[in-house]
Amino acid sequence: MIKRLSERELRTKYGDYCEILYYDGQKESVAIVMGDVAGRENVLCRVHSHCIGAHVFNSVECDCREQMEAAQALIQQAGSGIVIWLDQEGKGNGHLALVESIQYKKAGFSQADAYVKAGYVADARDYRAAAEILSDLNVKSIVLLANGTDKAADLQRESIAVTETRQLTV
Repeated sequence: MIKRLSERELRTKYGDYCEILYYDGQKESVAIVMGDVAGRENVLCRVHSHCIGAHVFNSVECDCREQMEAAQALIQQAGSGIVIWLDQEGKGNGHLALVESIQYKKAGFSQADAYVKAGYVADARDYRAAAEILSDLNVKSIVLLANGTDKAADLQRESIAVTETRQLTV
């Protein structure tokens, strides 16, 4: 079960948010919320996994940073929405898996297949924390900002109503 630990105002280049820190007993997760989302339907929502390369080192080998920026721009345009940041580097396999998979990625494998070739699962991410955060925020349904359908299916299995998945243009 996830626990809300603390919150603060957060000013970004995409507007002002309320940053809320959560903890599930093992990992911290962060939600940044713009506007009043409680009790609302079709709330724009980006569930985003940690990416050291893109977010810390400004790597151009992936588009994680650009996806985050596109999601925040859409939320700013709408005037409300949520970004949930999960500690799930390397599709949940960790940074070592990412580093070890690079040789396979360079050989032309997809990132998921590169993880498998390196001895990891294709995608070890878990969206339970995101679902619990959305429940804590009392969101009725979301429009998921994502470039795939797996995340929506995973959230729906956690009883989150996903009314639409909107592709992020980066």
